[in-house]
Amino acid sequence: MNSPSQMDRIEVLRLELEHLKRQHRDLDEAIAALSEKAAPDQFTLKRLKKQKLALKDRIARIEDDILPDIIA
Repeated sequence: MNSPSQMDRIEVLRLELEHLKRQHRDLDEAIAALSEKAAPDQFTLKRLKKQKLALKDRIARIEDDILPDIIA
């Protein structure tokens, strides 16, 4: 069974995960909106996509921390 401090840590990770997923969705919407312009700013588009990818990596790490792979 998890100790109280372990459960607190997991709860903090879950909250951070929720926040990061919200940021990821917001970036996705911003990228879509920018892409719809007639002449989108390629530098800004590239920067937003890079930020989105970094968020995706952080999300994956946190998800792994919350639910680690267990080899039985």
